[in-house]
Amino acid sequence: MSQIIDRRPNGKNKSAVNRRRFIERYKGQIKKAVTDAIAGRSIKDIEGGEKINIPGKDISEPSFHHGSGGEREVVHPGNKEFTSGDKIPRPNRQSGQGKGGSKPSNQGEGSDDFVFELSKDEFMEFFFEDLELPNLVRKQLASTVEKRRVRAGYTSDGMPSNINIVRSFRGALGRRIALATPKTNRLHEAEAELALRLKSHGEDDPVVHALQEEITKLKSKLRAVPFIDPIDLRYNNRIEIPRPTTKAVMFCLMDVSGSMDQSKKDMAKRFFILLYMFLTRSYEKIELVFICHHTVAREVTEDEFFYSRETGGTVVSSALQLMLKIANERYAMSEWNIYAAQASDGDNWHDDSPMCREILNNSIMKLVQYYAYVEITPENHQSLWFEYEKVKAAHPHFAMEQIESASDIYPVFRELFKKQALA
Repeated sequence: MSQIIDRRPNGKNKSAVNRRRFIERYKGQIKKAVTDAIAGRSIKDIEGGEKINIPGKDISEPSFHHGSGGEREVVHPGNKEFTSGDKIPRPNRQSGQGKGGSKPSNQGEGSDDFVFELSKDEFMEFFFEDLELPNLVRKQLASTVEKRRVRAGYTSDGMPSNINIVRSFRGALGRRIALATPKTNRLHEAEAELALRLKSHGEDDPVVHALQEEITKLKSKLRAVPFIDPIDLRYNNRIEIPRPTTKAVMFCLMDVSGSMDQSKKDMAKRFFILLYMFLTRSYEKIELVFICHHTVAREVTEDEFFYSRETGGTVVSSALQLMLKIANERYAMSEWNIYAAQASDGDNWHDDSPMCREILNNSIMKLVQYYAYVEITPENHQSLWFEYEKVKAAHPHFAMEQIESASDIYPVFRELFKKQALA
């Protein structure tokens, strides 16, 4: 069985097949490098490529070679330290010395790390790997018809990048067999006749000359049959077909009260930006509802949600009541998967926290597939946290985490939206 590998370059003389093979082979090192790179850039700038370093020792390949073997004597010219019979100590290979560490080495050799540049799509693929919306279920089809492109056989016209090499070579082989078989059969017959004729007649015989000319013409025609012809080329054909889409809505609730200082608001905004990027990348039919609240809650636009400078007291229940009202009016439970994510410092009017628990237990948790709460505070938990712990104990699809600093945003996000294990 023959195997055909497409090694045509994909821009700048680079092979996409080899690139994908390299990424799969060193997936562990690349994923770790992506995680390290995330800590060094802001969330707003996270959607981009990245140059990552892979230690040279990790990409070295084992090899067999012949050793020197036996006993041998070597003369080192210019040696002033050793005499015959002295034993040379091994080089010091402590951490941080020699192989490009923080301290210089006066002996041995080193090697630079291998620098590999991930594209924007590759970086984001590793960034959001193993994440999903928990408990996503398929409900009524979306009102607008979504389409997707699927393979639908082959066509004789298309772009060079869509050439199906195996199918094209198979067609070329069939054409060559069809064109050459009659001529090949006749060639064998003519050669047999010529051999038989030469036994009873000389080379001056007219029949011998005729057979020789016919054999020459047949060989010429066989050589003229092209190995591959434009009519042999086949291209992968793709057509658009409608497909069912899962509709989901994510409610983003953010506390903008006076207790949420600018640094806390910035961390909350970063968390929601990360969530927004994840949702729009992972799901085709997704809607987001942004709700800001202090003593009063209101639905806002995306720009207002991220850049508003409102302030005031804190009544968290106002945001939950507004979410419940919008969900009942615009997002029927039979058609939509409803999700909610809430960010707050947990500081709430004391009598309002039990009310939040009641709204969640009695109404919201019956509607949502998943509810994620992040408390942004470096200090002890506030009253809202303890009330929400009661909600979590009663509803397994309620999750809560604490963010103490900006470095906690990504780990907390991954914990809240990690891919669920199959039952």
